[in-house]
Amino acid sequence: MKKIVHFSKFFLPGLILSLVLIGAGIAGLVYQGFNLGVDFKGGLIQEIQFAPAAFRLTYSGIGNASISLSRSNLTIVISGTATDDLQYDFPFTAYPMVSDLLRGLQTVNGLTVNPAVQVPVNSAWLIQSAQSSSLLGSQPLVIHYLSPDERIIPIEEVRVSLNSMGTVSVQSLGQPSERRFMIRIDDSEGEVSATQIINRLEASFGSGGIAVSRSDYVGGRVSKQLTDQVWWLSTLTVLLIFGYSVVRFKLQYAIGAVIGIIHDCLIMIAFITWTRMEFNTTTIAALLTILGYSINDTIVVFDRLRENRRIYPDDSYVDVLNRSITETMSRTIITTLTTMLAVISLYIFTTGAMKDFALALLVGMVSGVYSTIFISASFVNAWESGKSHKKKKAEGALPEKT
Repeated sequence: MKKIVHFSKFFLPGLILSLVLIGAGIAGLVYQGFNLGVDFKGGLIQEIQFAPAAFRLTYSGIGNASISLSRSNLTIVISGTATDDLQYDFPFTAYPMVSDLLRGLQTVNGLTVNPAVQVPVNSAWLIQSAQSSSLLGSQPLVIHYLSPDERIIPIEEVRVSLNSMGTVSVQSLGQPSERRFMIRIDDSEGEVSATQIINRLEASFGSGGIAVSRSDYVGGRVSKQLTDQVWWLSTLTVLLIFGYSVVRFKLQYAIGAVIGIIHDCLIMIAFITWTRMEFNTTTIAALLTILGYSINDTIVVFDRLRENRRIYPDDSYVDVLNRSITETMSRTIITTLTTMLAVISLYIFTTGAMKDFALALLVGMVSGVYSTIFISASFVNAWESGKSHKKKKAEGALPEKT
């Protein structure tokens, strides 16, 4: 017979731990607030990388020319009704240095190449700004590069260069040698543009040395609409889960399930507040994903509990509850660990918002398993114990038959 773990012994310590964590989260929310992303605050958020210009490209030939740059290859595609589709590939194995690459690019008809650097540059160091269009034309397209030996730029220098633009937040991204920063500007003092940021940075650090990785702008009215929609969406999600649980089980199970997912939300709020993770639409997606994961685990335990109540009608409720949690624990562990493997991969191999999404999921999955056992199941046990106590009290108050 499988050994039954008495999880009920840890219901009270688990409740105390949750209250401490939730209390810390509420305190952090009151004193610090959320690190609101541009989605909810309104303004401009831009990820930039300090990378000198390697060369500039213009195109004046027949048709349309576009460029695609990866870590190992540069491709020029020429298309249009007046010309056959042509593709020119320049793998960096064949063109290891930028000087070699430029000689290759000069063989493309209509393409003009203007070098911007005199020192030897490895082709694998090339970077294309996300702000620039991949289409080539009369306006020069700047291709940047980042050498491993480039000077590390202190974050204080970036802040000083943007001081005159109002409320500016600067955050360092990645390793210092990558020279990547996230800049966020509140639009409460007027609309700002990505060009203004680039111009201000280039005035301090040199022209053509800024590559944009990401640029998002959200107006104040749109951010308020998003905030309202998030509240409605979250409330509707909780109500639907409650309705499903009432239909599927009894009222006490539905309330227990809802308390469990509210607990997970509060734990995530505490985590997001104290780690200063950016609160944006990606964070909301992570929260809703966690709610779905948590309720699924809770339903599995409650389903087994209902089944075991029929199989062991003479056992006490708490014993049946411990048995049900124990029997589903292997399934919970295997499912959670398998899901975590994929999420950990996302966390390791991605950056930016996706990395935060993966981290939130990891914390949420742990919280979801915890809340199923120590919050939802604990509440149902307390409810049933209260019912049993009232029943015994009522039976004891009845007069004895003579």
